[in-house]
Amino acid sequence: MDEEYDVIVLGTGLKECILSGLLSVDRLKVLHMDRNDYYGGASASLTLNQLWAKYRGTEKPPPFLGSSKEYNVDMVPKFMMANGALVRILIHTDVTKYLLFKAVDGSYVYKQGKVYKVPATDVEALKSPLMGLFEKRRARKFFIYVQNYDEDDPRTHEGMDLNRVTTKELFAKYGVDENTIDFIGHSLALHRDDHYLGEPALETVKKVKLYAESMARFQGGSPYIYPLYGLGELPQAFARLSAVYGGTYMLAKPECKVEFDEMGKVTGVTSEGETVKAPKVVCDPSYLPNKVRKVGKVVRAICFMSHPIPNTGDSDSVQIILPQKQLGRRSDMYVFCCSHSHNVAPKGKYIAFVSASVETETPEAELEPGLALLGPIDEKILDVYDQYEPVNDSTLDNCFISKSYDPTTHFETTVQDVLKMYTKITGKVLDLSVDLSAASAAEE
Repeated sequence: MDEEYDVIVLGTGLKECILSGLLSVDRLKVLHMDRNDYYGGASASLTLNQLWAKYRGTEKPPPFLGSSKEYNVDMVPKFMMANGALVRILIHTDVTKYLLFKAVDGSYVYKQGKVYKVPATDVEALKSPLMGLFEKRRARKFFIYVQNYDEDDPRTHEGMDLNRVTTKELFAKYGVDENTIDFIGHSLALHRDDHYLGEPALETVKKVKLYAESMARFQGGSPYIYPLYGLGELPQAFARLSAVYGGTYMLAKPECKVEFDEMGKVTGVTSEGETVKAPKVVCDPSYLPNKVRKVGKVVRAICFMSHPIPNTGDSDSVQIILPQKQLGRRSDMYVFCCSHSHNVAPKGKYIAFVSASVETETPEAELEPGLALLGPIDEKILDVYDQYEPVNDSTLDNCFISKSYDPTTHFETTVQDVLKMYTKITGKVLDLSVDLSAASAAEE
């Protein structure tokens, strides 16, 4: 292996695969290695047999769940915002030609023990049972302001500089109550906790606009889309893309050891006694454990059911956000459900995930409010994993390390990490102004 590369990417998790694809499209010479013999790393999609082997050892899945290979169970279940940054990256790299998407049926929010459909526009706000009559009018005015808001047109700003006005002050101007703030901030703007209330309102307004525009895109019941056969399709699609541009993939490469010179800069990677040279390495935290720190834990229940989640209009696919305040927590909880309609389970079977950041000594008990929404559960697997983030200075060692996946059930935070890493690696900002009509969702 005397060849030299511009970048070596370790791990085929989604973030690493997106970066490998982006760098290949930029005509960098990329070598992509993984110690596993399958694509996807921590974000793989597993068959039932693979899932049971991972969590239950030698035990076999129960026969009533059906055929193992009809399942594609995501380890990091997330939906994509139809007009969001990930879809823009898929179009920018032309990966859309390897994937089929389908709209997600519903987006719901939890309030006082019940789930409600999330209203995203002034029209929906007026119909929503989430709010009383007067509150609907106030919320409607807020939505109209957001829908009309144009950063470049001061006439739409109503005298407010959203770079300076806090989100809390903006809400106060429209007089919306705490419950309305809760669902707008958490299930439309997708903030994970309430820190955003003290920050400039511009970011939140942009996020609510993105939600409403994504919602209008497919005229579905939610702003989200999701690939047929699960998220495991994404890393493989980026792998194909990288190969088209001359990138090289090697799976099942044990002990990938990053090599450094005496100044502490990357020189290459050694596996099976051979060293490949490259001045930069991109990887997930597991490949450079001494350059990351633990920042928390995620707890997730993977639940198998024979029915859709109650009170979601028999939706085959759905997201429910449980805002922190409703649960007396410091961060939100997430429910994600998908089924045969996205080809991830046999007909009549549903996979639901309940995910949260661990805040106590009893992680499983923390998931109770989310699990209580699911109705009868046939089989449940519990997963608790550590979250890491890099602590190295990539300008000194040329190591670019992704953060572990958070408990959110959408891709917005994942993509922000990828875009930051891309800029650090290349010194460029990725241009995501693309023709969104290039990605379409499959019809029924």
